[in-house]
Amino acid sequence: MSITRRSALAATLASSFLAATRQRAMAGAPIKLGLLHTLSPAPFYMAQARGYFAASGCPVEFVFFESAQPIAAAAVSGDIDIGVTALTGGFFSLAGRGTLKVIGGALHEQQGFDLTAIVVSKAAYDAGLTSVDKLAGHSFAITQYGSSFHYMVGRIAERAGFDLKGVTLRPLQSLGNMVAAVRTGQVDATMAIASMAKPLAESGEVKIIGWVGDMVPYQITALFTTNKMIDNRADDLRAFCGAYQHGVADYRAAFLTHGAPAAASDAAIADIRTFLFATDPAGPQKIREGIGWYDEGAALDVADVKAQLAWFTAQNMVKGNINADDIIDTRFLPTR
Repeated sequence: MSITRRSALAATLASSFLAATRQRAMAGAPIKLGLLHTLSPAPFYMAQARGYFAASGCPVEFVFFESAQPIAAAAVSGDIDIGVTALTGGFFSLAGRGTLKVIGGALHEQQGFDLTAIVVSKAAYDAGLTSVDKLAGHSFAITQYGSSFHYMVGRIAERAGFDLKGVTLRPLQSLGNMVAAVRTGQVDATMAIASMAKPLAESGEVKIIGWVGDMVPYQITALFTTNKMIDNRADDLRAFCGAYQHGVADYRAAFLTHGAPAAASDAAIADIRTFLFATDPAGPQKIREGIGWYDEGAALDVADVKAQLAWFTAQNMVKGNINADDIIDTRFLPTR
């Protein structure tokens, strides 16, 4: 199919979606979505900016967090209805109690996409920390124990052949704190999203020694909700997921489709900047450099979610024998 026909089809689908769901508009209570204020949930920004959630009858209110684990806790406490972020040890522990379920996919670490960089301080690099396999014996900043960063460095240790116990993990609570600690030489290494890592590397403040997606591709973020939402607002969840899928389709058409028209990516960047990098002159460049992979239809990589649960359990960060099938609900979005 030609680019012109594909663009026309996408426009027709979006128009049909808006027309079919407008009768539901504002029919339900707003859905509170917990997410990080980063580029990773970009399709949600696009869906919000383009009115897909409102048109579906499920207007969405964004609730931003500084790290992943508190999002799961906020869902359990009722402060949010749905979360989209990395699956952590804390998430799996809560889900194992029958309170949370993974319902769809989101951002995927994928080979060839510069998404999450492994960065080191200039001093550590000059002292010999020039490759990932040399991380043993050094300090490494993460948000929290049991976080996605803990998981990533653990899987990298397995892949690169060093013992994670030889790395001094420093939980610093937020992405900003992690990067600041490496910039100032208080910590030897950490991970940073491309929009943060690349400018710092270009300025010489840090060195990039690898990319997570090239070493451990995985389902880095996923969509989840509470059993209460599934039981009481299943129709709203379906409408929400339909709107989200339109955001994903637009994101893929703008950034992940070979030969996508420049106008499509420019429009997508403008929508994303409604929520991120709004006043940053380098915002468009940061967005282009930080584009990651979303599977078609917001599909969930079920096998990878099970692998993550197995890793956290093996590290004694999740207690008990949790059956992964009990914490995954595939009725709302497709699987990979």
